Amino acid sequence: MRYLTEADIEALEIGAAILGTGGGGNPYIGKLRTLQELRRERPIRLISLDELSDDALVATIGGIGAPVISVEKLEHGEEGCWAVRALEEQLGRKIDALVAAEIGGGNSMMPMITAAQLGIGVVDGDGMGRAFPEMQMTTFSIYGHRSVPAALADERGNVVLFKHTMTEEWFEKLARATTVAMGGSTVGVEAPMSGRYVKRAAVPGTVTQAITLGNIVLQANRKHADPIPLICSQEGGVHLMDGKIVDLKRHLRGGFSVGEIVLEGIQSSSGRRGSIVFQNEFLLLELDGLVRVSVPDLVVLLDVDSGHAITTDVLRYGQRVAVLGLPCHPLLRTPEALKVVGPAAFQLHDVEFKPLRAT
Repeated sequence: MRYLTEADIEALEIGAAILGTGGGGNPYIGKLRTLQELRRERPIRLISLDELSDDALVATIGGIGAPVISVEKLEHGEEGCWAVRALEEQLGRKIDALVAAEIGGGNSMMPMITAAQLGIGVVDGDGMGRAFPEMQMTTFSIYGHRSVPAALADERGNVVLFKHTMTEEWFEKLARATTVAMGGSTVGVEAPMSGRYVKRAAVPGTVTQAITLGNIVLQANRKHADPIPLICSQEGGVHLMDGKIVDLKRHLRGGFSVGEIVLEGIQSSSGRRGSIVFQNEFLLLELDGLVRVSVPDLVVLLDVDSGHAITTDVLRYGQRVAVLGLPCHPLLRTPEALKVVGPAAFQLHDVEFKPLRAT
């Protein structure tokens, strides 16, 4: 067990944005909110999977909605607390710890904020090892746990409780529709489960992983060094191209930010051409007409100079980016997982998932 410091949170913002593959909400806003809790002398206790009690009651937490909405719509600040309390009332017992539904982006901060407010712990792990756009795409759901009962809260104080849905996909549809009605973003607390199950199904150590990545970037920036090869070395990833965004299509559809970007190679990648499809997160990279990386592996866009991640809500014409491919955790590469988070789950039916390999 460890208590997170302000320096940890600064690093977590950077590392979680990298793992977010463009989505998960804006981590900068989440960082500011988390630092505010620490400065109110509300500690954040990080619990490793080894330390987690088998009998602990753990729930996932995360923001729901298009990332661009989370930037534009101000939050009250206690939505997570309202959702936790509604779920506890339904369950008839207290929740002992929170775990991120996804480590990517701003959703890495949501457990920190709410756990600090409630005085409970945060599990060092998550349900994705990255970010995905839909709620049934967690390892907790993939390996057999139900997301309901669950609670959604908005900034006005509205709380909606889901007691039962027929399938995980139905929960996603109903929760997404509720989120749209609530203004496009909510905080959801779902999938109350035992510590024993979390140990089996969580992607382990991802809070620590994100903090490590963030520190790599910060240390490289201080030394005026290039963090990109260091990130690839740490994660077993591949630096695929440096490019300039020459075309960008982005719009909201069904509560998601969807679109495509086109890249022209610069520097050593001159003459190459890439395209990236996204649905909140980057899903697929084609390079010179060939699929190079697809979900569930990570397509990551970094600022070509600083190595800081670029999220889908701040993409713009003319940006100069480094494109990386990072391998996902093995829990996301099983046949069960690929049915839920592989290319076909995103209507990319002509794409066969091939695990990323360095070349």
